[in-house]
Amino acid sequence: MNVRLTELPNGFRIASEKMPGLQSAAIGIWVLAGARHERSEQNGIAHFLEHMAFKGTKRRSALAIAEAIEDVGGYINAYTTREVTAYYARVLEKDVPLALDVVADILRNPVFDANEIEVERGVILQEIGQALDTPDDVIFDWLQEKAYPDHPLGRTILGAEERVRAFDRPDLERFVDEQYQPQQMILAAAGAVDHDALVKQAEATFSDMSRGEGSVLMPARFEGGESRVVKPLEQAHFALAIEGPDYRDPRIHTAQIYANALGGSMSSRLFQEMRERRGLCYTIFAQAGAYSDTGMTTIYAGTAADQLAGLAEITVDELKRAADDMRPDEIERARAQMKAGLLMGLESPSNRAERMARMLQIWGRVPDLEEVITRIDAVTLGDVRDFAAETAATAPAALALYGPVEDAPSLEELQERRAA
Repeated sequence: MNVRLTELPNGFRIASEKMPGLQSAAIGIWVLAGARHERSEQNGIAHFLEHMAFKGTKRRSALAIAEAIEDVGGYINAYTTREVTAYYARVLEKDVPLALDVVADILRNPVFDANEIEVERGVILQEIGQALDTPDDVIFDWLQEKAYPDHPLGRTILGAEERVRAFDRPDLERFVDEQYQPQQMILAAAGAVDHDALVKQAEATFSDMSRGEGSVLMPARFEGGESRVVKPLEQAHFALAIEGPDYRDPRIHTAQIYANALGGSMSSRLFQEMRERRGLCYTIFAQAGAYSDTGMTTIYAGTAADQLAGLAEITVDELKRAADDMRPDEIERARAQMKAGLLMGLESPSNRAERMARMLQIWGRVPDLEEVITRIDAVTLGDVRDFAAETAATAPAALALYGPVEDAPSLEELQERRAA
């Protein structure tokens, strides 16, 4: 790796990695302010702000923003998570200064035109409606709400419809003033990039910003609970979350290997048992997710109403069985898949830029790939079995059910099965 890091006096950070042989680059600004940073009355505003960033600045109209990047063959986009909002572009080498100028412009100079706010409000309400009509999307919002009740992590990223209908320009400006501070911004670029040129342009664009006090986040606590929404759908949707480590916890790689072996691939335990042997479902998977101070292992499946009870009970049985008989070859396969996914992903400059931003968010530095691989390789069979035992029996859990789920087992019943 050839990562270079520079921090401006106000805390704004620049990370770049030159990738020899590439003629293009990915460049973006990751703002450490997402849905988690919202107060309850602001729920959805981080995502609303992401949409508004492309609706015009003091220098460019909404069309001019799109044309500036697309005229040179590039693309520009953004996304919002619970802890980060990202604005990024992909362009050819000669257009990197243009891309940074456009991304900086939408962050520093938004106009929040009243007409554009109304237009985008309608777009976001349509997005909310689409999510509500997509069972395997909305069920994860309900699962999150039960895992972290009365906490920002438990609220949807898109926001409640009534909140979105009420946002106005002062609300957007207030969130920018509170959260879009230089020490919470990371400029990351990978591919055909010149670090010194990036720093010079960043200094000219962002050095006048004053360092703020930063955010004080409400500590997360996984509490758990059950959400059951009965609706006459074709499938019954099942999502189970069990508390896991945060992304600074040394056990995070253990959790990831465990989730991969449990349900991360076609060869995984859940896929083989539920789909291949029993034919109970088309889709089933497990994954390990993490935040700055909490995390969860999540299992999702969609099945027929009359098969849901069996699927839920077998899922719990598989969790318990993994603690006793997870095999060395399963761990090695999951480990290989993790490392291959990491290394293959880093052939993309977009993924490299995102990784640098994420590592700086988590660790304040960008670990070498060798360091990460060493941590993955250090996970033992005993580590995974111990983690599986905790996951199977004692860790707090949340359950979300959607569709024809009247007769599905309750969380209490599944908890009793876990403890048996």
